Amino acid sequence: MLTQTAIRRDAFRHPVPPTRNIPPAATKVFDGAKDRKPLGQSIFLMSAAKSFPRNAEIYGENEPADYLYKVISGAVRTYKILSDGRRQVEGFYLPGDIFGLEFSDEHTLSAEAIADANVLVIKRSMLTALATHDAGVARELFALAGYEVRRMRERVLMLIKTAQERVVGFLLEMAERVPAGNAVELAMSRQDIADYLGLTIETVSRTLSSLEDSAAIELPTSRRSIVLRNRTALSHMNG
Repeated sequence: MLTQTAIRRDAFRHPVPPTRNIPPAATKVFDGAKDRKPLGQSIFLMSAAKSFPRNAEIYGENEPADYLYKVISGAVRTYKILSDGRRQVEGFYLPGDIFGLEFSDEHTLSAEAIADANVLVIKRSMLTALATHDAGVARELFALAGYEVRRMRERVLMLIKTAQERVVGFLLEMAERVPAGNAVELAMSRQDIADYLGLTIETVSRTLSSLEDSAAIELPTSRRSIVLRNRTALSHMNG
């Protein structure tokens, strides 16, 4: 954790234009210069770009929440290790998503790169200062906080659903967040999904197989790809 904190501090001792450290493939997914929203433009102009390899820690639980992050490419998971050693995944962040927003001065969760990820890092104090005289940035930060509260509330409601409802709801959510027709390319592993839904990996795999047997989805050879064959049926199963 101390190593990651030192790395993040060093990024701001020697700031560089974000695009200098962003691989060409990432710029196809994210172009901050074209972001018309005040918050997005501010993050693009005032941040430093950093790369994190697969499973690398971005920040740890209880570390100072001094920075805000925006995914350029790849994917990030936030999680908490429970007292019995189990991992509880709290959220997944995809290109364009902002994460690391806290209501206190310390992180309540840890964050890791699911796969190789490029992330924009900006000091929280810089955005806070900007929001005091930029109403657009202030509104977006308020909306972002509201989104996080709503996401947490929906997660609590999700955990009282059946296993099938949880898996179906997750697939529909991912299809909405990464529109690509009926094909859903998942950045996360089955274990990640299980830890997010509060299920075992066996239950997730069994439920996916059952949905395939009912012709609601198709499971291609790739374990990270799922085809939604009958969205209407899936919506009815969502509870």
